[in-house]
Amino acid sequence: MYGWIWRQMPGPAWLRAVESAALVLVVVAVLFTWVFPAIAPYLPFNDQTVGEN
Repeated sequence: MYGWIWRQMPGPAWLRAVESAALVLVVVAVLFTWVFPAIAPYLPFNDQTVGEN
């Protein structure tokens, strides 16, 4: 899959590396902005296993 993405990108290798880094940054930004906040209420991170009796 990554090879296919690399071959589809235009430009020389250095430009592809810059485009790949930008693509990764966009994906991370989308995840932190919309995806993770949307699924946070469904995850058990706020459940306490040790509490007051």
